[in-house]
Amino acid sequence: MSVVVVAENVTAGSVPRKKHAFWRTPKVFWSAIFLAVILLLALFGPILGPDPNAINPEIPTASPWPLAGYVAGHWFGTDDLGRDLLSRVAVGARISLLIGFATAVVAVIIGTLYGTLSALFEGKVDTLMMRLIDIIYSLPGLMIVILFSVFMGRGIPSLVLALALFSWPDTARIIRGQILSLKREEFIEAFYSLGGRMGRLIWKHFIPNTAGLIILTATITVPRAILTESTLSFIGLGVEPPLSSWGTLASEGWQLVRVAPHMLFFPAILIFFTMIVLNLLGDGIRELFDPKKHH
Repeated sequence: MSVVVVAENVTAGSVPRKKHAFWRTPKVFWSAIFLAVILLLALFGPILGPDPNAINPEIPTASPWPLAGYVAGHWFGTDDLGRDLLSRVAVGARISLLIGFATAVVAVIIGTLYGTLSALFEGKVDTLMMRLIDIIYSLPGLMIVILFSVFMGRGIPSLVLALALFSWPDTARIIRGQILSLKREEFIEAFYSLGGRMGRLIWKHFIPNTAGLIILTATITVPRAILTESTLSFIGLGVEPPLSSWGTLASEGWQLVRVAPHMLFFPAILIFFTMIVLNLLGDGIRELFDPKKHH
């Protein structure tokens, strides 16, 4: 779902409900719990579990618990080289989440600055800046990201930059619309009439009133970046070895799906559920700042 469509009902004058109401929403609560588990897995899994790079030719493609062929200590089984799959999935979580969150941060910063400037200038400058966004929307995003990654290399920084360059326009359009709406509010007009400085206006009014939208666009950008990176890694254009993301592990598992289906199952199921929980968190944030929910 487009970020613009999801955020269209969030307005500048909305007042969020009490904080505890946000966490009492079941989908938000359980999504946050699942996301916390994934983060803990990414942080401590490679440290507490077996060495993810330790090859053991005696236990290739061992089955996960509790299936027949399970080897003690390897809860997710092993890959074709006998490496512990749980540790490799934990390392993959680090890479995938790092790319997802880094992309969201870069995209939100670029989009917020661009949208703010566009709204403040308005007129011909605003029109020109919006036409540039229309041009970016018209480009085949995935194809451009692939070409950009090939040209810049397959490292994490180049992937983050490539993904961010095609993720910021949604944020820019939303922030622009929000600030244009804010500029017509009476308290903003009063601020102008009293000779308020632009820097103080942005810091004291624009940023607090767009914070909800910024968080919302970030929560939607993260899963989209993770999914795109996983797609690139699955077809061999993502992160380079020895690094491995969930997409890389899924690609390896697909090649041996008949022999060891668990090698595909675990990274694929983690990608699937991470997409769901991040989108549910985005829905919870949207509802929190939706004025229709407060009346």
